[in-house]
Amino acid sequence: MDWGGPGFVVAIIAISTIGWIVNNWIRAKHGYSLEDEWGGKTEKASERDDAKLREMNQQLMQTMEKMQDRMIVLERIVTDKGYTVAEEIEALRDKPANNASAAGVPLNFDKKEQV
Repeated sequence: MDWGGPGFVVAIIAISTIGWIVNNWIRAKHGYSLEDEWGGKTEKASERDDAKLREMNQQLMQTMEKMQDRMIVLERIVTDKGYTVAEEIEALRDKPANNASAAGVPLNFDKKEQV
């Protein structure tokens, strides 16, 4: 056997890689933290993390349901009455007031209130 040839180097790399894969498979099977390719550890998610994620997911689902309800209302306004409401508002703006009482109370924006 040629100890310095490329076949020997490839065999060493293959054996090391297979050993690393088997090691991580056994660790994952028994619930230990996994080891990455640089020697660092990846911790297994705990029950507390799972509960926290479930709670966050539930909050996001509730928020999404609220947003869907709002979107339905907005779609209804736009498709059913949105344009007619705007036309009615513009028609009311264009209509002149018949008497002084219909004009409302004038607002004095020039005067500043002293508190």
